Amino acid sequence: MEALFDGTVLHPDTPLPLEANTRVRLTVETLPAEEQRPRSFLRTARSLKLEGPADWSANLNHYLYGEENEPTD
Repeated sequence: MEALFDGTVLHPDTPLPLEANTRVRLTVETLPAEEQRPRSFLRTARSLKLEGPADWSANLNHYLYGEENEPTD
């Protein structure tokens, strides 16, 4: 398992199959700089766990600015 340490907390790259408040024992191994992967935009977006309507991308101006949608032919 790989994780990012933000100076206080370890953030796993993938969700852990553990119940909340489960005690674990960790062994930490620092990755050499060449093995550290930059975070992708998609991974960052998923980690935010944003929720919203399914049509966000199609109706962005409506949700951001209250504009009516242009009819599509």
